[in-house]
Amino acid sequence: MRKIPALLISAGLLAVSLTACAPSTGPGCESAVPSGESSTIVKVSGDEGAKPTVDFPTPLKVSSTERTVVREGEGPGTVEGQQISIDWSVYNGTSGELIEQSAYDGSQALSFALVDGKLMPGVQQGLLCATEGSRVTLVVPPEDAFGEAGNPQLGVAPEDSLVFVIDVNRSYLPRANGTPKAAAEGMPAVVLDANGVPGITIPSAAAPTDLQVAVLKQGDGETIEEGDQVVVHYTGVLWDTKKVFDSSWSRGAPAVFAAAPGSETVQNGVITGFADALIGQQVGSQIIAVIPPELGYGEQGNGAVPPNSTLVFVVDILGIS
Repeated sequence: MRKIPALLISAGLLAVSLTACAPSTGPGCESAVPSGESSTIVKVSGDEGAKPTVDFPTPLKVSSTERTVVREGEGPGTVEGQQISIDWSVYNGTSGELIEQSAYDGSQALSFALVDGKLMPGVQQGLLCATEGSRVTLVVPPEDAFGEAGNPQLGVAPEDSLVFVIDVNRSYLPRANGTPKAAAEGMPAVVLDANGVPGITIPSAAAPTDLQVAVLKQGDGETIEEGDQVVVHYTGVLWDTKKVFDSSWSRGAPAVFAAAPGSETVQNGVITGFADALIGQQVGSQIIAVIPPELGYGEQGNGAVPPNSTLVFVVDILGIS
């Protein structure tokens, strides 16, 4: 699985207002992007999980982004900040030429979070409220894509629209959805805000000297094994100063880590205590871990983490990628 191509998606970061309403593609979720004549005229055929056959008249122009659901998926629609995995085929709407296409075999699936301001506006808005297993077509005008500059490297002129055919293969949990558990004695207290972001209160007692892990919400999804790539939200707090030193929630997007200690042979690994806390947990769970220095950043520290720091993490386990 690869990250989203910067040239194609991290476009002009335009401030685009897409406020038209359309039927939801998932329960309780209403898309801001309507279906229209241009997105409907894009004809798509082919088996699920295979490269689609795509046909549309050229030049295909729109004044605002349009979306048509070709195949309905299941479950709730995607929301802002949620991690998804997709396959796609992208065309120049003026010439009809293919710009980029996934392999549709799992080797080139794109994984990213739906974060406003980091994705091409037409794609960001067009994928909100899409359901897992759905196939959607998007026709995106220049102002919702690369703007007045176009993208010469991709052969996209300033006046060219883009046509996307997107399969939403996976939509990871937006937050832990497990059954709440009683608080463990002696552990930091955790209170969640309306968006599920934790606030952490550290006890006045001395920090424990060994790894402490407690389940705050018990999920019932897949069990994490060592080396799995896991999608998580997390907040890290220093026991001594009670200050937050890192948080994926503050960045608005989950993180993807290997559930294994980082090393020369393990890329995208984490500190040993974080890996140990994750292994054996189930997707949908929320856990709290108190990590002693020797299982964290030790005598060296790391950036905002002073040497010999005890760390506290609250983690939402959102999926295995």
